[in-house]
Amino acid sequence: MGPPSAPSAADRRHVRHRDPSAPQPPVGAMSAGGRTIRRSGGNGELNGRRGMITRLTVPNHRRGDPASGAALGGTAADDNELGAFLRASRARVEPADAGLAGGVSKRRVHGLRREEVAVLAGVSADYYARLEQGRERHPSAQVIDALGRAFRLAPDAREHLHRLAGLNPRLGPDSTRELVHPALLRLLEAFPRAASYVLGPAFDVLATNTIADALLAPFGDERNMPRILFTHPRAETVFADRELLRRSTVYALRLNAGQFPHDTGISGLVAELKTASEEFRVLWDDHGVAGLTRAFKVFVHPDVGRIELTYQTFDVVDAPGQQLLVGTPEPGSRSEEAMAFLASAAPSP
Repeated sequence: MGPPSAPSAADRRHVRHRDPSAPQPPVGAMSAGGRTIRRSGGNGELNGRRGMITRLTVPNHRRGDPASGAALGGTAADDNELGAFLRASRARVEPADAGLAGGVSKRRVHGLRREEVAVLAGVSADYYARLEQGRERHPSAQVIDALGRAFRLAPDAREHLHRLAGLNPRLGPDSTRELVHPALLRLLEAFPRAASYVLGPAFDVLATNTIADALLAPFGDERNMPRILFTHPRAETVFADRELLRRSTVYALRLNAGQFPHDTGISGLVAELKTASEEFRVLWDDHGVAGLTRAFKVFVHPDVGRIELTYQTFDVVDAPGQQLLVGTPEPGSRSEEAMAFLASAAPSP
């Protein structure tokens, strides 16, 4: 009997049937080409022969499955409360309300775009995107302050934003005074018949005495001097010499920007005001630089009328960026009488 003939094409196409007496794959497994794929708990085992792969792990990435650790696309929603709050906040701000040009007819999103928030807050678009997506978890207090201003948040919402970022809220007169160097606070109280207040690097009013608080009362809760000068509607009537005051403030702010290049409070404020005020943009692009030294200011207060003050600025070496401004009237002048009236009319602390 001769040797067996080579298998024909038909034989090669023949489907091999499993011998009923051979071991069967366990329940939940399937056989493919001599290999057994075992399914178990979202992972798979691949058992082969002759040194083939013996295990294949298949991660479970089904959206929302707890076994996957997080949903596809980033951090689970309940682990990124800060990002959810940022998204909701920017959706509530209309571009026109933030001083941004252009309509909303072609927008695919409600409110501000991420890039617009980044401009208003003085941070990069990539940084803000990472913050909103939960890939950046440690924003500075200055960044959170700038975002609160960009979203035009009320005090309670700003406090909530700070807490979501893991920061202690720094809102209101009591908390901002804690940032002021003790030497400046002592000087602040040393001028009871003058208007005295402490400014931060972005010219936020950090602390005031009684008379200064009365002078700033027409501006409500707003305590940033450049923002008051360029965006508050009452600035036009309270500051008689507003053009000179605006110019000197912008030049001093640019000086601070050079001294504190990483202060996001300054960069965020500049980005905001360049969008909100054409006058600020022109002055800023002028690149004028000058410090706040001796200055003459005229207030027109709604209760006492015109007040003329000469201001002197004091710096403290141990508190970089903080300055004490003291405004005094001419002795025996009507301005001195007006200041005395404001001091007497102020509520007791």
